[in-house]
Amino acid sequence: MKRLPDSELEVMQIIWDLNRPVDRKDIEEQLYKKHRIAVTTLLTLLSRLAERGFISIEKNGKRSKYTALVEKKDYLSEQGSIFFKDLCSGDVGVLANALCDSKLTKEEIEELRRLLEEGNL
Repeated sequence: MKRLPDSELEVMQIIWDLNRPVDRKDIEEQLYKKHRIAVTTLLTLLSRLAERGFISIEKNGKRSKYTALVEKKDYLSEQGSIFFKDLCSGDVGVLANALCDSKLTKEEIEELRRLLEEGNL
């Protein structure tokens, strides 16, 4: 599964977060909280996501509903694996240093440590 471009990932995040079939207006409302986007641009992004197999489009007259076909956890798992293998060369030390250098807070690092110790990762 290839990495989504930022604009498509932003739309996908909204679809995942709403966790139901959504229409264009639902997505626009969420996007407008951050920035404006032309309707034609949004429709293009939705078409691309459908072509890539990330969403299904159910047409009902002039309206369409968009549903995630790829689960967020599956996408994150795949991208995390690619990051670890390609950018960290499969080296846990490189990954740990990258996480520490990524400006995680002390609390976030402690949460990672706790999850590792409990076997939840």
